[in-house]
Amino acid sequence: MTWARCFLNLISHTWLLSVIQNDFRTGKIDLDSTAKLLEKLQIPYDFAHVKHVFKKVVDKRREHMIGIEDFRAIYQTIVHRLEFHELFRTYSPDSKILTDNQLTDFLKRGQFETEASETAALEIILKYEPIEEVRKRRHMSFEGFVRYLSSEDCSIFKRDHRTVYQDMNRPLCDYFISSSHNTYLISDQLIGPSHLWGYTSALLKGCRCLEIDCWDGSNNEPVVYHGHTLTSKIPFRSVIQVINKYAFVASDYPVVLSLENHCSPKQQDVMAECLETILGDKLLSSTIGDTVVTQLPSPEALKFKILVKNKKVGTIEESMLRRDHDRHGETGELSEFENMTDEDELDEKTPLHPKSPRLKRKSERRLSTPPRKKAKVKKTKVSIALSDLVIYTKSEKFVSFEHSLANQKCYENNSIGEVRARKFVKHSARQFVSHTSRFITRIYPKGTRMNSSNYNPQDFWNVGCQMVALNFQTPGVQMELQNGKFLDNGGCGYILKPEFLRNHNSMFTPYDVGSYSKQMCLSITLISGHQLPPSNLSKTNKADPFVQIEIYGVPEDQVKKKSSVIKSNALNPRWDEIFTFTIQVPELALIRFCVEDEISLVANEFLGQFTLPLLSLNKGYRKVPLFSKDGTNLEPASLFVHVWSS
Repeated sequence: MTWARCFLNLISHTWLLSVIQNDFRTGKIDLDSTAKLLEKLQIPYDFAHVKHVFKKVVDKRREHMIGIEDFRAIYQTIVHRLEFHELFRTYSPDSKILTDNQLTDFLKRGQFETEASETAALEIILKYEPIEEVRKRRHMSFEGFVRYLSSEDCSIFKRDHRTVYQDMNRPLCDYFISSSHNTYLISDQLIGPSHLWGYTSALLKGCRCLEIDCWDGSNNEPVVYHGHTLTSKIPFRSVIQVINKYAFVASDYPVVLSLENHCSPKQQDVMAECLETILGDKLLSSTIGDTVVTQLPSPEALKFKILVKNKKVGTIEESMLRRDHDRHGETGELSEFENMTDEDELDEKTPLHPKSPRLKRKSERRLSTPPRKKAKVKKTKVSIALSDLVIYTKSEKFVSFEHSLANQKCYENNSIGEVRARKFVKHSARQFVSHTSRFITRIYPKGTRMNSSNYNPQDFWNVGCQMVALNFQTPGVQMELQNGKFLDNGGCGYILKPEFLRNHNSMFTPYDVGSYSKQMCLSITLISGHQLPPSNLSKTNKADPFVQIEIYGVPEDQVKKKSSVIKSNALNPRWDEIFTFTIQVPELALIRFCVEDEISLVANEFLGQFTLPLLSLNKGYRKVPLFSKDGTNLEPASLFVHVWSS
């Protein structure tokens, strides 16, 4: 041990003894008391790691109790990380304390906080320094430095992105909107249960577009479930009550109820009554400002409002004229073609350009949608009462980009299945970007995903699709990308799209980014891990961890880089490896840190991950928190990195 580290340990040792000596008045303590003492010291810990370190100490004497010096050794093993010692000594000439001036220097040079002042340094000292004598001198000990580096103030996620900071006064179509598919399901879509928790959970995660599949129920009460399957049913009325309760807990910004409506006009009237009586003033039932709608309102203008997305009879202006009349019992008609629901759109069989005159090969003809000769004849009854509640989110069948440009109104939006949408991304990306700059476009998973799996949402964010709907109940990389993207802007569920995806005249495509974005050169030093989740196959706290750093964005930016494997160490693995990336379109890119345990050369076990927007990365020495597959924070599990970019 170096003399510098001895000084550090002496200061920490004196303070620690003064804090814990009363806990050892009766002699020795056991494992549970050791854990409680760490809690008292406000040290986050994983019990598996504490148990392992405790066992190493007591096994030497074959007893199950430790003394005060043993506890100090355990404390140092858990808390006094070597990489923190090295960094502390870099900025502390005497290796004892950091003055406020030295801490300011660290904030500027080490953390790239160029505006940092002694006032900011003093605030950190007062917040994290546990030793009163040191704190009074406006200094920071190594104990305080450890607590600061392990805190949220050193998170890799930018502090100012944790609150709403973007312009929220632009039209709704200018935002990515957190969207859920089959929100009522909490398992698969064939035999799984429908449950109100699906709506509660999604809303608490900041989801702003919920899907409700509505069918006729008994006693004239509509029900919600996945039609023609064995999924259970829940009352539509109960769904709206839950939405009313939780709509604005996580975010103040508008919630869109995407209705997949299979109900008779009579039960559609009941739906309208439920929406009006339960939601009350929260329900948007008339336009804001001018009756003639030439532009969608902004999220700011629609704060605390709930919008209904459904088929509509006529225009908004006609609805406003009917507003003061009793509309219950009245019906309108839509053609079969107009009234098709998402699940009716067999996107795997839908041609990319349905009106293309070119002759097709026999194999291609089999993939085309059969002609809809009856579409103009068969009519579907629609409740006027429900129709009139649709204001800015009128569902409109997507025909083609040319048709939309010529005919679609700003408040009309489309739902496109993932297979057909992926064809558009590949073959008509520029038209797709132009379309989404004007109209809200919802993408939904193909019907053959029986286990409620998800597609990669990045493909559709890349072309500006606003409502990229995922099965929130299904964990995996896709939901990790969803959660990571919508961490931004305070987790409010609305992310302002880059200007090149809002501009009607943009020539941007994911395959030809042009000069619309300035490339970023990113360097990440993976320094270490701390209290990583142990392997499920380990009887101790062991794992053979490695880290994969992944960039998701436009095709040119997609890349994965893997660290070396550290054998048998989940407590404090050390890498000190540098990874460099060149990102062409940072505005669309997400970065994912994934920690896995190498079980064999062909199999790995997931341990934890963290995903965030590239532009939300903090530079400097940063803590990367880790989350489980279901989104649970695995604190204190984390990575320690150094980030630099230009």
